[in-house]
Parts: sequence; C-alpha cells; structure tokens
Amino acid sequence: MTKEPAIPKEAIALADELRTALHHVFRRIRQEGDSDPHGLSLQHKLLLSTISRTPGIGVAELARLEKLRGPTMSGHIKALENAGLVRRDAPNPEDRRRVGLLLTPQGAAVIEDIRSRRLDWLARRLAQLQPEGAQALRDAIQYLNEIGE
Repeated sequence: MTKEPAIPKEAIALADELRTALHHVFRRIRQEGDSDPHGLSLQHKLLLSTISRTPGIGVAELARLEKLRGPTMSGHIKALENAGLVRRDAPNPEDRRRVGLLLTPQGAAVIEDIRSRRLDWLARRLAQLQPEGAQALRDAIQYLNEIGE
C-alpha cells in the first residue's frame, strides 16, 4: 500500500479558510431563501430542489440520497404532495413498484422563487465589491469548479 504524501501546511490553512468562508456564504444564501413566504422547512426546500434537478427520482432513491429512512421520506413526500408541490409520475412499466417524483407547476414556481431570492441577494452583495475583488472571484471560479469535480 502506498502512503499518500503529506499535505503542506499552507494547503491545510487555505482549506480551513475556504471551508469557513464558503460555510458563511452558504448560510447567508440559505437564510435569504428561508425568508420566503412559502413557509417550507429547510428539509422540504432541499427535497424540492433535488426533485427539480432529478425529475422522476424514486422515493427510495431520494431517501438514500438525502440519508433519510424510507418512512421518514414518505412522510415528507406526502406533505409536499398535500401542499400541491410534488406529484407522482406514472409507474415505471419495467418496475411497477417504482414511481418517480415530479414537481407540480406550483412546486416549480416555489423553487424558482427561492432560487431567485438567493441569486438576487448574492448579486447585490457582489455588486458592492471593488472591481478587483469581483475579478478575483471570477478568476477563482475555474479553480473552485476543478476542486468540485
């Protein structure tokens, strides 16, 4: 077994600073979405977002992805269905037990509204940066995307 090389102290310090900064930014973005008039819990917003990104996802797959127990997920989905935000697709012809989840038009509008609020907040904050700060962020995006891949 090969031993991985030691991580330079500078990389550890940068990782800690970046993690902290991203945590603060993500928390503020989430808070902007939380001030929405829809009254959804953070968990329900996360589920709507996941269903939006993966239309047709099954309840069991969604539960695994979100690390929730099946019965817990079923309760969340039932609440989202009752609110008119999610609907079940027709059963899969190859596996009649698997039914995909889709956003309703109302659910899609809620997700769009939350995303719009968050984007507006971030854009307002970015517009306040000095030009060199905005350029530094533009330059960093490429590297952040590389890290995330």
